[in-house]
Amino acid sequence: MTSNSLRDADIASVLHPYTNLRLHEQSGPMIVTRGDGVRVFDEAGNAYIEGMAGLWCASLGFSEPRLGEAARRQFDRLPYYHAFNHRSNEVGITLAETLLAMAPVPMSKVLFASSGSESNDTAIKLVWYVNNALGRPAKKKIIARHKAYHGVTVATASLTGLVNNHRDFDLPIAGILHTDCPHFYRYGQPGETEEAFATRCAESLEELILAEGPETVAAFFAEPVMGAGGVIVPPRTYFDKIQAVLRKYDVLFIADEVICGFGRTGNMFGSETFGLQPDMITVAKALSSAYVPISALMINERIYQALLTESDKIGTFGHGYTYTAHPIAAAVALETLKIYRERDIIGHVQAVAPRLQDGLRRFADHPLVGEVRGIGLIGAVELVRDKATHQNFDPKRHVGATLATAAQRHGVILRAMTGDAIAFSPPLIISAAEIDEMLERFGLALDETEALLRQAGT
Repeated sequence: MTSNSLRDADIASVLHPYTNLRLHEQSGPMIVTRGDGVRVFDEAGNAYIEGMAGLWCASLGFSEPRLGEAARRQFDRLPYYHAFNHRSNEVGITLAETLLAMAPVPMSKVLFASSGSESNDTAIKLVWYVNNALGRPAKKKIIARHKAYHGVTVATASLTGLVNNHRDFDLPIAGILHTDCPHFYRYGQPGETEEAFATRCAESLEELILAEGPETVAAFFAEPVMGAGGVIVPPRTYFDKIQAVLRKYDVLFIADEVICGFGRTGNMFGSETFGLQPDMITVAKALSSAYVPISALMINERIYQALLTESDKIGTFGHGYTYTAHPIAAAVALETLKIYRERDIIGHVQAVAPRLQDGLRRFADHPLVGEVRGIGLIGAVELVRDKATHQNFDPKRHVGATLATAAQRHGVILRAMTGDAIAFSPPLIISAAEIDEMLERFGLALDETEALLRQAGT
């Protein structure tokens, strides 16, 4: 197909997630045809540094041959089998053992799926199932946070604390609650320290639990670093104080490591970076460097024992997916984890992360920049109309989207999020020189956006 015919075919046939559908009919897609390292190329041959690793996920870049070879070997041996009715496959077993050995806290069992949404949705179901097994049928409410992102199924989109994931979808469903977003820059009070803000967030959570009734509140979901909500790094002491509240009221803690898992924050898991002690952990994305769809839910022994009890009562554990522990996906994930170990990807992230974080912070004095934040190889630059008051631009101005479009013209793909925050989450293999190049191109786009706003009188 020619470039124009591909665009026409896309507009005629593809429904795009997180896209202005009317605008897409007019503009069509940028069609990506190949990848090489941290770069992708469009149909015209233009190269772009993929500053988001796709969707926070292509940790090993876009051309790792070992992952294709692993898929081919498994394809030739056993391309598919399921895990229902006492059946299994060797590569799925090995992957589960590997994940349990890597887990940041003791975990007992692994249940595989194909996406972070599915694994988080499964965690919700298990929370309800476990409390039935424990004879606590009223303890079912689940708390997430404003600006959280946990997926797009009916239940996980309800957990997600972003307005556009709820509007006109008739969400959230009953029993899903939201507590404070721990974004100190946005919600800290004048004169308040980060530690005091963290205390206030924990007290607010406790007040919510008490208002709802501790006997009705079952679980709390949290990303170690909030991703799609704006790359929000928790304030100092936040998780220590939050976890104390959860323990006090016997509320299960589910750590959503879909973005943070496998090196993004500078440790293998975000739970290590922030001292989390979750009862369940969900992972996806970098589990296979996104080369094939796979996710996993890890559960601790307490959860597993409750599942055993209820399975005895019912006669089966009535949950699972056709592609649970899919052999090809599991083989690619195993090879990905091998590469992380053999190439010391965590050490590499720790070595180059200061280059990204220091480089981003050099933009803090720019007239458009309100806050720069991040950790490891994840970060964000938040654009504001007024630096002194933190006043946002009018959302109708689409300032963040304007900057992201300018960045694309300069050869770097970034993501504009709610509140005009520009996210950075490059492949973990990115070099210091490539970080410098990415930031230089971002700087050109930032200056270009400022000039456009000046011309418009904004």
